[in-house]
Amino acid sequence: MSNKEHRLGVSEASLVVRHLKLEPADPDTIQQVLAEIDEIYGLDAVSFDEKTRVLNIAYDAARICLDCVEEVLEKHKVQMSHDWWTNFKEGYYRFFDQNIKDNMNAKPMGCHGGVRGTKPRR
Repeated sequence: MSNKEHRLGVSEASLVVRHLKLEPADPDTIQQVLAEIDEIYGLDAVSFDEKTRVLNIAYDAARICLDCVEEVLEKHKVQMSHDWWTNFKEGYYRFFDQNIKDNMNAKPMGCHGGVRGTKPRR
């Protein structure tokens, strides 16, 4: 585990980092998008590389998902790149985020918990 302090609402156990390429957009609009994304509860960090047009986000996948970020992008009419690699990563990120949410709510399997009133084997 890392000694890094995370923002309120972010658990290191479900922290994910995402990199999404965006279509060209006005720099002022990008700054508004970054400011609005930065206010989402459960987000740990957000940055944008102007040279490669890549949006870097780190968030707690048990609390939020990629849809929250995409809503902000759509609100400001900023689009993700339409190349095959970005589309592939987006699908993988969605699957992985859903898997984290499902595992956080899952009950442990039968053999992983002790039965009350019995002694453990030696």
